[in-house]
Amino acid sequence: MGRIDALVFTGGIGENAADIRCLSCKDLTQIGIEVDNRMNNAGRNGIFEIQSAKSAVTILVVPSNEELEIAEQTVERIKAGS
Repeated sequence: MGRIDALVFTGGIGENAADIRCLSCKDLTQIGIEVDNRMNNAGRNGIFEIQSAKSAVTILVVPSNEELEIAEQTVERIKAGS
């Protein structure tokens, strides 16, 4: 593929653990990934970016609703008879 367009953190840990996001990106500046610690620790809701101005890669935090997804897939399986 040759490049990274975006790095996305989601799910319980990806959404809520700023320290894990920071550690996950540590030492990745050579591939264009650099976190802005202020933005990472801001604790906002919804979709937000946490990359520094020098980062070549967009780093997103995206909320998920895992319980809803599980419920919807369960209903689909029941309706399909599988």
